[in-house]
Amino acid sequence: MEGAPPGTALLEELDRKQLIILRDGRNIIGILRSFDQFANLVLAEAFERIIVGDQYGDIPLGLYVIRGENVVLLGQIDPARELPEGMTKVSVADIKQAQKDEKTEDALKGTMLKRMDFLDAE
Repeated sequence: MEGAPPGTALLEELDRKQLIILRDGRNIIGILRSFDQFANLVLAEAFERIIVGDQYGDIPLGLYVIRGENVVLLGQIDPARELPEGMTKVSVADIKQAQKDEKTEDALKGTMLKRMDFLDAE
């Protein structure tokens, strides 16, 4: 049994909705339209999904090109389960503000942990 020709591993995924997780942690969802031997991807109708707590928001990106070296994971989305269960969709402005607040809170926690570093937790 022969394997697939080089550079055709993603052929079955063309024209299907995919979730791509990038190295920087972003979640991009879109329809895979093209790829090359370096796993560079072209997505149509792409959007970035931001999840903060029990809220999520989708930021439209349109036609989007992703450099292959930034892809951590690519997987097909089940159309019946595309929307996160038990989560509330909010506006782009609201989810960006929630994301900013979450980053500020995380930075504050990090600062507090550094200040308490002199304590021996053992």
